[in-house]
Amino acid sequence: MYSRILNLENDYNDSIFVWGARQVGKTTLLKQQYPDARYYDLLTAGEFERFFRNPDLLAEELDSFSEGDIVIIDEIQKVPQLLDVVQYLIVSKGIRFILSGSSPRKLKRNGANLLGGRALRKVLHPLVSAEIDDFDLVKAVNNGMIPRHYMVNNPWERLRAYVGVYLEEEIRDESISRRLKSFTRFLESAAFTNGEMVVYKNIAQDCGIDHRTVKDYFTILSDSMIGYLIHGFAGTKKRKSIFAPKFYFFDVGIANYLKSERNLIPGSDSFGHAFEHLILQEVIAWLDYSSSTDELTYWRTNTGYEVDIIIGNGKIAIEIKSCAEAKTRHIKGLKAFKEEFPEVRMIIVTFDKYQRIMNDVEVFPAEMFLKALWDGKITNP
Repeated sequence: MYSRILNLENDYNDSIFVWGARQVGKTTLLKQQYPDARYYDLLTAGEFERFFRNPDLLAEELDSFSEGDIVIIDEIQKVPQLLDVVQYLIVSKGIRFILSGSSPRKLKRNGANLLGGRALRKVLHPLVSAEIDDFDLVKAVNNGMIPRHYMVNNPWERLRAYVGVYLEEEIRDESISRRLKSFTRFLESAAFTNGEMVVYKNIAQDCGIDHRTVKDYFTILSDSMIGYLIHGFAGTKKRKSIFAPKFYFFDVGIANYLKSERNLIPGSDSFGHAFEHLILQEVIAWLDYSSSTDELTYWRTNTGYEVDIIIGNGKIAIEIKSCAEAKTRHIKGLKAFKEEFPEVRMIIVTFDKYQRIMNDVEVFPAEMFLKALWDGKITNP
């Protein structure tokens, strides 16, 4: 059992939407934080059928509830009609609802009631290093951080089932069943461009589909919280920046599976790419859980300078290298970025043995960086 960082309590006792990809631990979190709440699980056939048939049953069953009482509805996107009843009960009775689901995409697409600002939005990410007492970095790079995958020595069969179920349900929900083959080819191509700049036309040629279809598919992955599109930093003037987005799956284990890369060994190129992905994954989760307003971008110029992560408007620049010792050649992008943002905090994350300073760049061994990140010492040193 892991103790999750995301705390759903708030000063105003608001209702909350809790979003997150499948199997990241939403149900476990809800039951841990609200053990005495009324709980409805719309994944169960009986619960789904009766509320789909008659959403007003919810109001009847909560007639005796009063202001401040808590009700959890898990997988709310399964019966969007319930949201009208939920809004009525929030307004008329002051009941507090905790509503979870894999993503708001289906609700938005169907024009469902998103409660008009009466509910906060929270996202539960896969596990992060600070939630695991005996965190194993190499294991995390290989398995990913979905709890069921991280906890076993060989997650391959679980990853196979996870990706298969996702494909089946996403195709059904998106009404693209006639394009199963093209979507499957696209997903494989997206995996091989994971962490790289997205060039829609190139992927379209590889998959034999239109580039607009490729863009739609990336939108599905992003809106469904299966991946992130990280945009290029646009604030530099001396050097022309490239703005094409990079794509990352929400969990490094998913990308590894789709690329058929397993048993990654430190020092290999494949391990290096997956290591970069894991560090990015942790930074994204930290920004989200800390309610930061800083945008995460990357920086690349048309002359080849690049920095993996930019936080805020040039506030922090982070380069990620899986090398055993940081060298001057590894920080060229950071130094070039500093020419335009002299106050930037420059960090390189590596497998160095000890933390040190090299030409004004802070060299962080990976696990020390992760600890500093979750202790709040990266953005607030």
